[in-house]
Amino acid sequence: MAGALDGAELIEALQGMDILGIRSRTYVTDEVIKACPQLSTVGAFCIGTNQIDVGSATSHGIPVFNAPFSNTRSVVELVIAEIIALARHLTDQNSKMQAGIWMKSATGAHEVRGRTLGIVGYGNIGSQLSVLAESLGMRVVFYDIADKLALGNAVRCETLDELLKISDVVSLHVDGRESNTGFFTRDMIEAMKPRAFLMNLCRGIVVDMDALKDGLESGHIAGAAIDVFPQEPANSGDEFSSVLQGIDNVILTPHIGGSTLEAQEDIGRFVAGKLLDYSHFGATAMSVNTPGVQMDASGISRILHHHANVPGVLAKVNTIYSDHGVNVETQQLATKGSVGYAVTDIDSLASDDLIHELENLPETIRVSHISRV
Repeated sequence: MAGALDGAELIEALQGMDILGIRSRTYVTDEVIKACPQLSTVGAFCIGTNQIDVGSATSHGIPVFNAPFSNTRSVVELVIAEIIALARHLTDQNSKMQAGIWMKSATGAHEVRGRTLGIVGYGNIGSQLSVLAESLGMRVVFYDIADKLALGNAVRCETLDELLKISDVVSLHVDGRESNTGFFTRDMIEAMKPRAFLMNLCRGIVVDMDALKDGLESGHIAGAAIDVFPQEPANSGDEFSSVLQGIDNVILTPHIGGSTLEAQEDIGRFVAGKLLDYSHFGATAMSVNTPGVQMDASGISRILHHHANVPGVLAKVNTIYSDHGVNVETQQLATKGSVGYAVTDIDSLASDDLIHELENLPETIRVSHISRV
């Protein structure tokens, strides 16, 4: 599909479909999942999965996959490029030159060497940004709600307020969970070091955009680079509007942090591989919501059993196999939170009666099977 699908349009397109691949603008809601009972797995060809009702997918035995590492480098390189562009006022200089104005001046232009970069969220992207920024001679501090190993000479801040007070550049790298909506408030913008830069290449819901606009127009914030927005057009070429348009030393980009040919190729390979592994083998390694199981093939049939994580389920499952005279060749069980996932290889074809009995266990969420003959 050339663009995102929503609601009824998505439901209609998914009729008879087993596997769904999406990008960040297609929303897989509980309504969509309930209306598409054949759907077996979803792959998000991006980092985030906040556009998917993961809880609903879990309760229907649908593994969800994403690409948590594939575009990390691309995002980091854009952050570095935009920090330098803001420090040298490159966009403003380019606009003047395009308008035929020659304005050669060092006023307001700075090197990034020796400046302090504050990273909020020290995950895959934040930690790699830390390494590259240090190689440019920047001092790096970071804040994360979880304990994270500091790389290189980076220093962990005990509080976000501590980071804001000392950082010449603040770069946000938090996830898209609902609790992060409006995370970076007006108070935080006002607490930033005067004449600092703000970078947001994580989620559009994170920053109070009106407060950022006020901070930029007052001069408290010297510049900003924003790649993500609270409301984004669904398709390329659609009209875009933001309160930050027309403000000096502001870089606005259309959610392209991970949009390099290298990243897109790696995302395509990685997520497609995960979807194929689940479809062909029931493998769930690195699923965001399903216990990770990956085992070598043996036997004639492989039975995939998603179930509630309560004591005794595996015993009930194996009793059913025994009652049907089925010989188990290999079996693996993993649990994650409230769900369990058992993969069993048997030395015969799985009969309809066997599958039906497994489906009727009160703890069962979903049963499917793969035949090798």
